[in-house]
Amino acid sequence: MNRNLLAIAAACFIGFAGFTLAMPFLPLYFAQLGMRDAADIALWSGLSLGVTPGMTALLAPLWGRVADRYGTKFLVLRSLVCFVITMVLMGLVTRPWHIFGLRVLQGFFAGYGALAVSMAAQSAPLDRMASAIGTVQTAQRLGPAVGPVIGGVLAVAIGIRATFFVSSLFYLAALILVWRWFEEPPRTPRTTAPARTPQQPGFVSGAAFQQFVLLMGVIFGLQLVDRSFGPVLPLYLELLGVPADRIALAAGVLFSAVAGAGAIGNLVTQRLLHRLAPRALLRYTALAAAAGLLPFVLEWSLGALIAAALVFGFAIGVAMTASFTAAGHVVPEHARATGFGLLTSASLAGLSVSPMASGVLARISIRSVFIVGVITLAVLSAMVSYVMRDRVEQAAYPSVEET
Repeated sequence: MNRNLLAIAAACFIGFAGFTLAMPFLPLYFAQLGMRDAADIALWSGLSLGVTPGMTALLAPLWGRVADRYGTKFLVLRSLVCFVITMVLMGLVTRPWHIFGLRVLQGFFAGYGALAVSMAAQSAPLDRMASAIGTVQTAQRLGPAVGPVIGGVLAVAIGIRATFFVSSLFYLAALILVWRWFEEPPRTPRTTAPARTPQQPGFVSGAAFQQFVLLMGVIFGLQLVDRSFGPVLPLYLELLGVPADRIALAAGVLFSAVAGAGAIGNLVTQRLLHRLAPRALLRYTALAAAAGLLPFVLEWSLGALIAAALVFGFAIGVAMTASFTAAGHVVPEHARATGFGLLTSASLAGLSVSPMASGVLARISIRSVFIVGVITLAVLSAMVSYVMRDRVEQAAYPSVEET
């Protein structure tokens, strides 16, 4: 399992780094393709970034059946092959709608990032679930921490169009890594689910089901806010007066600050969950993330925005890992695959809606994207405070009572 975890985490790091070499600069690429209106650029960027996870969420049940027959390694490999090819094609496009069409195609085969989180959670014992999830999510955060900075340098040195070709090479490296290192565990025949003990929260029991639905909403909301930057950040920096030749680099630094701080948050969540109950941890981190967005609403200086991005990224990273871990403790062993499938769908739905909503909001005001983010995080904090049940937390986290 350690070899498999390392293989999938490394593939996530390389793949996510390759993705963020070029995709954060999609608004600038649309401008190079002939679009001039900032609102149209934001809308097309949002639609292009959001359509892939949206398609993935819709097709998740189909690919789940394919996984039952052929295994998860097959799903990851076909996803990486698709990205190798489509990233090359994105570097050859001549019209904005070509990008959108290729992103639709990616949606038919994408989703290995969310699948990796589910695989890590399902393969880990309960007391190490947060660590396993955190490892994969850290890799998924560190990739985007490195990618935008490299992509910003490449955009200046060789141009955004050529950066898509470099991105394809990253996906090729991830493909080889999974193909050679990852060993598909033997699939055991499905057996009758064991009876639940009175002490174990069941998936269909009232309190456990209520918390699970809440955490699905929290994961959706966190993804909604976390990925709202993509379509608007370069345009936002332009409004702040950042010189045109420095926008790509400045955007890359901000994206990397969020991703790097998020990776640290993923790693420390295991320790924090031994000190704080999930409800308290989620409440505080949602409020901290909202505070990290306020400087963007107030249009502070670039240096202040970088510091705010670090706060925002760390809080989001902790909250995401804590949400998946808390939900994993609620779902009993025999329903773990079903439970994490639903969590993955919530995550993908957030990934899909977020850039689309940002693109629409940007037509009203680019700053409104950050205002809505602050409001969303405040609502999530309130929901966790008033809906999450202490007795379910204590059943899942007995160590919290001892601290």
